[in-house]
Amino acid sequence: MTDTNRATSPATSNEQWTSVQAYVLAVICLLVGIAGGWFVRGSQSSAAAATETSATVQAPAMANPGTQMPSPGELHKMADTQVGPLVEKLKTDPNNAGLLENIGNVYYDAQLYPTAIDYYQRALKIEPANTGVRTDMATAIWYTGNADGAIAEFQKSLSYEPNKANTLFNLGVVEWQGKMDIDKAVAAWQKLLATNPNYEEKAKVEQLIAQAKQHTGVKPGTPAKPLQ
Repeated sequence: MTDTNRATSPATSNEQWTSVQAYVLAVICLLVGIAGGWFVRGSQSSAAAATETSATVQAPAMANPGTQMPSPGELHKMADTQVGPLVEKLKTDPNNAGLLENIGNVYYDAQLYPTAIDYYQRALKIEPANTGVRTDMATAIWYTGNADGAIAEFQKSLSYEPNKANTLFNLGVVEWQGKMDIDKAVAAWQKLLATNPNYEEKAKVEQLIAQAKQHTGVKPGTPAKPLQ
């Protein structure tokens, strides 16, 4: 579901993590699975990147399935704790697009989408052709309820990288779920399969195409029923 070409965050590559940071990582790793839904990430999630670069730290065991999840306020504090070292580095290196991206990813994974969008926008001012960041920002925009804004950003991402699989995948979902434009949704997914023959989520794409076609004839702009 993720690309593997993300640059490692400078703040996590050479530093020991505290037990608090490790706990935050464990919670956010859990939330990645919950928040992901049907979408795929445009780039590697911050939680995954942090896991790769913090081998010396053992994150605590995940909570039992019945454990209550943090409240929005608690989650925000956890994310703020997670990005603390990155924000400190950003003060002396404000034009570091990688830092801005990683901070955005933490907030995205914590489902704090407006904050994530802000950092993604700042990163894209420096690296406008970063299609991974733009795809994640577009998906975050969708999660705020703005289908048209999300589609515009997906299209801009495709103007830089026309065959980017994750962008095409998410574009199809929003065209279907946000606009009920079956033709455009199916076209995006068919292009994905045609230009990425080894796409690992091929079966899921084919399933989505079949499901979307069941809505053929529904007026565009009519919201689809939520995916089960």
